[in-house]
Amino acid sequence: MINILIVDDHYNNVKILATALKRDDIVCYVTTSPKQGLQMCIDHSIDIALIDVNMPELSGYELLESIKNNPLTRGVMVILITGYSMDTNDVVKGLTLGAVDYLFKPLDLHVTVAKVDSITKLILQQREINNKNHQLEQYKKELLEMVSIAEKSKLAKENFLANMSHEIRTPLNAILGLIHILETTRLDADQAKLLGMLTYSSKLLLQLVNDILDISKIDAGKVKLNKVETDLSRLVNDICELTRPLAESKNLVLSCSVDKNIPEVVMADTLRLNQILINLVNNAIKFTEYGGVNVKVTISEVRESQILLNFSVSDTGIGIPNELIGQIFNRYERLECPMADKFGSTGLGLPIVKKLVELKGGTLNVESSVGVGTTFTFTNWYKVNNKVEVAKLAESKERFLKSFSNISLLLADDDEINRFVTKQILSEWNIQVDEAENGLDAYVKAKSKQYDVILMDINMPVMNGVETTRKIRNELSEHNRYIPIMAFSAFIKDEDRIAGDHVGIDAYIQKPIEPENLYSQLYKLLNKDHL
Repeated sequence: MINILIVDDHYNNVKILATALKRDDIVCYVTTSPKQGLQMCIDHSIDIALIDVNMPELSGYELLESIKNNPLTRGVMVILITGYSMDTNDVVKGLTLGAVDYLFKPLDLHVTVAKVDSITKLILQQREINNKNHQLEQYKKELLEMVSIAEKSKLAKENFLANMSHEIRTPLNAILGLIHILETTRLDADQAKLLGMLTYSSKLLLQLVNDILDISKIDAGKVKLNKVETDLSRLVNDICELTRPLAESKNLVLSCSVDKNIPEVVMADTLRLNQILINLVNNAIKFTEYGGVNVKVTISEVRESQILLNFSVSDTGIGIPNELIGQIFNRYERLECPMADKFGSTGLGLPIVKKLVELKGGTLNVESSVGVGTTFTFTNWYKVNNKVEVAKLAESKERFLKSFSNISLLLADDDEINRFVTKQILSEWNIQVDEAENGLDAYVKAKSKQYDVILMDINMPVMNGVETTRKIRNELSEHNRYIPIMAFSAFIKDEDRIAGDHVGIDAYIQKPIEPENLYSQLYKLLNKDHL
């Protein structure tokens, strides 16, 4: 509805205009008193005002100026009514004050109605724009609220995953550490076999935790590739040795082959490639009851310093119906297939494999026949390194056979079993270890004794690893404050790493601690002259 005000000191003029403009979508308000004009604009939410210029007591210009100066009425569209004798300066004056148009007496009612219709359309369009803007503001407000809820949900999810990871990885770290210690003792064949199965089961549980965390990282776009010198043949053989106990427990034959023409060292993300292949092999063993599983790596193409490799994992298992192949990549889902009912699955392995393969620039393909078996394949380009890097790789592995000398280390961890396990591992490398039960204890010990390096859990009671590092860096003596500090945790969140970098933590390592990784990190932190 459009509200129109007509102001003219001659009643007949007001009546004629009101009659001409009368229709269902217009409400006309009239007055012969210009002094009432402003208040009527406020009271009736006037959209268009038709105002005579020449009126006693208050001219049309003065009323126009009052309307435009009032914040409640400045949006009113004003048309001035005057005679043809009006000079140019008067016309300009009205437009300058804010009038949108003029009507000249004697009025042509057809022109008057046409002008009002034109302005009415503008007002309706403006209302529609304002309405859309209001809706957009509402949408924006709702979107911001949803983003806020999503951020809170994301934070809650990250905190849950961090806590869950810490609670699971901490005992796993102890289990794997104790296994490592047992492996160094004298075992008979049966004990060694049982220990191998225990190792496999523990790492399988660790892989499940990693899968859950990786799904979260992939969704957040936080998974980054880290290509290093990789002995591909060794990597594949290690995977087969790791998964062979499970295959043998089902009387399956696990065979692995790597084309002998593949260079000794290629640049690859060892962690992700290992994760992809282990998931595929575990999946193949799980769904195979008779026959075996074959892992194969072949050369597809060679270009200068790059090589295209084809990886395949084949089994003689139950197979997948064609109509269900797409379903296997849906996370947390199991095949709706009677043959698969007796096989347990988290529904995480294959979705992660597919995401990681695509992240590496490849495509995961699957061919399957029910009752015959399934083959998963993917290809990737790898940069080839020369013989010098092969020697460097061999040299880096050789380091793990050597012990440190004259190294004093402070180990801070609130978990007694983890301290015991870590201390045993460090002792194998001839490192003298002092223990601290929490961050404050570590600070006091670092203050009273000069250590070569500190290995410290991030999440500790009394004082956490970040706060402990801050106090060491800011409050200890000139020499002790620069001691190398390595932080470890079951789950190192981005904010922990940022906070750690800010206070001066030098390196990070994740539980469960792999002895080789721990050695490598210590080797980088300590002066090579100590070796």
